[in-house]
Amino acid sequence: MQVSVETTEGLERRMTIAVPGEQVDSAVNAKLKDAAKTVKLNGFRHGKVPFKVVKDRFGEGVRQEVVGELMSQTFYDAISEQDLRPAGQPKIEATKMEEGQDIEFTAVFEVYPDIALPDFSAVAVKSLSADVNEDDVDEMIETLRKQRQSWQVVDRAAANEDMVNIDFTGRKDGEEFAGGDAKGSSLVLGSERMIPGFETGIIGKSAGDSFVLPLEFPADYQSEDLAGKKVEFEITLNSISGQTLPAVDEEFYKSFGVEEGGLVAFREEVVNNMNREMKTASRNKVKTAIMDSIIASVDVSVPAALVGAEIEQLKTQALQQMGGGGQNLDPSMLPDELFSDQASRRVTLGLVLGEVIKVKELKADPAKVREAVEELASTYESPEDVVNWYYSNDDQLASIESGVLEDQVFDHILEQATVTDTKVSYQEVIKPEEKKTEDGDSDVAIADES
Repeated sequence: MQVSVETTEGLERRMTIAVPGEQVDSAVNAKLKDAAKTVKLNGFRHGKVPFKVVKDRFGEGVRQEVVGELMSQTFYDAISEQDLRPAGQPKIEATKMEEGQDIEFTAVFEVYPDIALPDFSAVAVKSLSADVNEDDVDEMIETLRKQRQSWQVVDRAAANEDMVNIDFTGRKDGEEFAGGDAKGSSLVLGSERMIPGFETGIIGKSAGDSFVLPLEFPADYQSEDLAGKKVEFEITLNSISGQTLPAVDEEFYKSFGVEEGGLVAFREEVVNNMNREMKTASRNKVKTAIMDSIIASVDVSVPAALVGAEIEQLKTQALQQMGGGGQNLDPSMLPDELFSDQASRRVTLGLVLGEVIKVKELKADPAKVREAVEELASTYESPEDVVNWYYSNDDQLASIESGVLEDQVFDHILEQATVTDTKVSYQEVIKPEEKKTEDGDSDVAIADES
């Protein structure tokens, strides 16, 4: 096997591999001899078909199969010999395939970049914490009541936070536009689901009213045909429903799993949950700050193949988040540009964190994996059954191990970083930050260079 490698551009490599014709012919003949033992052809006894007949009949197909196997095997032998780490699948193309001669093919692929880890001691982050006070608990209980709210039709003018049922038709320059109409649509006023002015324009109207709202789409609206355009919505208000909140009583406590202890026990349970939520939110903000610092401090070329794969994964996640409405959609319908920045960020972080794992030889701590599994299982009726299920399912357990390992990487970075504990309000700790990702999952795709 003869191998030559050239750098074409950036991380891309072009490898040319030549395999001796004798090696190809030998492998083809061996496969044909094996086939001759089992092949059935009219006019010949089973297993007694002459080799020449077998070769004439099946030689070309067997040769193609053998060449394909040899190209794959010799490619991986060559990258091992050359100590190369391909990122993504190679594009393999045969350049010489004549029988009786050496075969030659090229493989074009990207390699993983060399990663220079940043100085983590230069990372400075804030760790937010708060004391949960009585007002915070009262506000949370009101939020829980709204989660259990019901709606009752009312005979009055529409007000903010009412749910209205409407028919509407949107027109631009007198012509209806796609997606601008609906019948029997429910809308909570103040939810900001619609463009500015739509929901506030319904406030004060009564059931049975029909009216026209002259509005303007935001300049940054996702549809170029509508962005910044003036339109009119013809609206008919079918009905108005007001919120009915449940009473804070024994039945309400039981709906959240508090069977005994009344209001005192319920408030204690609420506080415990709030503290858990706050701990998670605070850690996530610290992780986000660390990731931002890493992105700002590293200069690394990311393999296009990895970014492309990440884009496809993000597209699939986006469709899954759309629920039933996204089941029949093809991910290719979504433009790559919507996800390219996020994908590049995830790959960059994954490369850096993967390098930390390799340099520090980190592995998922079995005790922490067990703790994570048990914490997940605690939310089910039969926790032990759930724990056993995870430990009997390699794929699911690997997912937990990956999350634990990621946490261990961040803990390693935190040990070197400067962390300032800052007391703030509970609401400030749990307040979502501006998303740098479109999904609610980790913003990291740890590189697998195996």
